[in-house]
Amino acid sequence: MPALISGVVSGSIAEELEIESGDILLSIDGFKLKDMIDYNFYCKTEEMTLEIQKKDGSIEEIELEKDYDEELGIIFESAVFDKIKPCLNNCIFCFVAQQPKGLRKSLYIKDDDYRLSYLQGTYITTTNMTEEDKERIAKLHLGPFYISVHTTNPELRVKMLRNPNAGKIMENLRWFKKQDIPFHVQIVLCPGINDGAELERTLKDLSTLGKSLLSVAIVPVGVTQFRRDELKTADKFVAEETIRIASKYKKVCCSDEFFLLAGKEIPEASYYGNFSQLDDGVGSLRMLMDDFDRIKLPHKISRKLSICFACSVASESAFNYISKSLNLIKNLTCIVKPVISTYWGDGITVAGLITSEDLINAIKDVEADYIAIPSIMLKPYTDLFLDGKSLDYVKEQTNKRLLIVEDNYSIKKVIDFITKY
Repeated sequence: MPALISGVVSGSIAEELEIESGDILLSIDGFKLKDMIDYNFYCKTEEMTLEIQKKDGSIEEIELEKDYDEELGIIFESAVFDKIKPCLNNCIFCFVAQQPKGLRKSLYIKDDDYRLSYLQGTYITTTNMTEEDKERIAKLHLGPFYISVHTTNPELRVKMLRNPNAGKIMENLRWFKKQDIPFHVQIVLCPGINDGAELERTLKDLSTLGKSLLSVAIVPVGVTQFRRDELKTADKFVAEETIRIASKYKKVCCSDEFFLLAGKEIPEASYYGNFSQLDDGVGSLRMLMDDFDRIKLPHKISRKLSICFACSVASESAFNYISKSLNLIKNLTCIVKPVISTYWGDGITVAGLITSEDLINAIKDVEADYIAIPSIMLKPYTDLFLDGKSLDYVKEQTNKRLLIVEDNYSIKKVIDFITKY
C-alpha cells in the first residue's frame, strides 16, 4: 500500500509543484514513509526533498523551501502506507462478521491498527500491539488513542474477543498510563454477558487509571439479521440499569440510544463533557439540538418550501424537536421521515448504515420540494451508498431532489439553505 496521492489542496505548495492525483510519494529526504505519522514528522522542516513517482512511472526529485509548519497540501488515499495491522480477534459481536456478501470491499477489512486510532480515532483492542509498536508510541509520545475494552475481566474478555491475548487489557492500559499517554475507552454492551455486575467491575477498574483515562463510552451492541448465533439486544430494563451504573462514575457516558431505549430525555450538554466520542453516538443528538437552539430563525421565507428530513431511527426525536420550530416559519413546511433498515434489520438504527434501497423505500411517496440527507450515508468523498448504488440512482428511482448536508447533518447549513431559497 504505497503513499498514493488522491488529491491536492487548491493553492497549496503541492499544486504549485504540479503534484497530481495518482502520483506516489516515495520518500522525504531519502526516508521511506510507513504512514501519516512519518509524513507529518518529516514535513516539520524548512528544506526538504520529495521523491515522487508520477502516474506515467517516471521518478522526479523535487527540492523545496517552506515555513517550518507550512503544510504541503497533499491528500493521501490512506493514512497508512504500508500494510494495515489486521485485527486478530474474532469478537462475538463483530459487525464485519454480520455483513452479507456483495458490499464494498473496504467494509470487510478488519483493522486493529494503533496508527489509525491515533490519526483517525478508530478503536483498537491492543491485542496485536508488539514491543516495537510500544517503543514507537512511547518515543513519539503519540496519543490520544481510542481503545475497545468491553470488559476488564481477563477471562471474560478472552471469551468475548476469542483471543488468548485479550486478557492483558488492564496491563496494557496501565502501560499507557505509565507513559503518560491519554486514551478514550469504548464498551460495547452485550446484555447477559458484560452488563450488570460485570459492567460495574469494568468501570471500577477503569476508574483507577487516573487522568490518562479521558472518557468512557458505553454503546449497545448492534445485531443485524445476518447473525447466525444468538446475541441479545438491549431493552428498556438493560438501558435503565446501564444508565444507573454509569452514573456512579466520572468520565462515563452512555450513548444516546440507551436514553431512547429507557424512554428518558437526552441529557444536557454538561453530561457529555467535551463530546469526545461523538462518532460513537454519544451526545450527537444533544449537540444537534443545541446547535439548532443557537440559530436565529427567520419569521418567514420569501416563497413556499417544503423539506423532508430523511434521518436515522435513532435521531427521529431530535428532528421532531427541530421541525416543530421550523414549521413556525411562514411558507416553510418540514416533515421527518425516519429510514427503517430493512436491509440490516430493525436492530440497526444509525444513519451511517442506511442503504440506497432503504432510503428509496422511505422517501419515494414523500411530498416535499427537497429531501435532506446527512453526508454520513455516503462513502467519504464519493456519491456512493453502502450498497454501492449512487445518488443519481436514488434520484432516478424516486424523482426527488436531494439536499446533501455535510458534517453529519449540520443544521446550520440546512437553515442557510432555507433562508436563501
